[in-house]
Amino acid sequence: MGFNELLGDLDHSASAQAAGIRRGYGGPPARDVSVRSGLTRLRCASLLKPLYAWVCAARIPDTARWRRHAEPAVVVSSNADTLNLWLAIGPRVILDDLRERTGVAWTPPNGDPSRFGSVEVAAHEVAAAYAVLAQAALAGDPDAEAVLGWMGEVERSQAYGAREALGWPGAAIKCGWYGAPDETCLRTHAVAVQPHGGTRVSVVVAMTAMPYTEPHEREVYRERVGQGLPVEAEHEKVAGPLLRGLMEETSAALGH
Repeated sequence: MGFNELLGDLDHSASAQAAGIRRGYGGPPARDVSVRSGLTRLRCASLLKPLYAWVCAARIPDTARWRRHAEPAVVVSSNADTLNLWLAIGPRVILDDLRERTGVAWTPPNGDPSRFGSVEVAAHEVAAAYAVLAQAALAGDPDAEAVLGWMGEVERSQAYGAREALGWPGAAIKCGWYGAPDETCLRTHAVAVQPHGGTRVSVVVAMTAMPYTEPHEREVYRERVGQGLPVEAEHEKVAGPLLRGLMEETSAALGH
């Protein structure tokens, strides 16, 4: 199945993006691929937590305190720990530091800058930023190494089958999922990072915003979110096959 088959029958209100990068000194020529249907930019839905954690390390002299919040922000996608970093350092400082390190420019969300999951991004930007993080880790940056290691610990229940779909069993993974009260969609995003030796790395990103308009389903979803209950199963039902399909096609286009 190609990108056309995956995206051709999407509802007109759906959005989906995918992007991939393969690069590294001493390997084959750099290669990248991207595809989009629908909106140009999507709310990131926690997809950027490892990147936030990485740049926050330099702003927090107490390494133990940084690890206490950064590790759960990455491994179990803890919103409370992410907020601790996001608000203590400041959204604009974090995003400015990411721009300086990766060349990718994002802006704090309008209205309420404390909502870290409302930063709007494009899949090719996410892939570019994670490629820099991964290569920094492979080159010996201890903070990047720690973050990439934590991404490798993300459990299967939060990975949406990305490792299996790509055939990358040891890949570093981060997913984001949310359906805000002001939206009529569920957002489900994923990034996978695979080192290949030296500083060679591949990154695959898929992002989806799928219609979610049935009133009872939305009510149950909001209740579960409000009670702190998991909602990954609902995202899997709505977007899982598309998410994995986009990642598989992107990896194939990169030459894997």
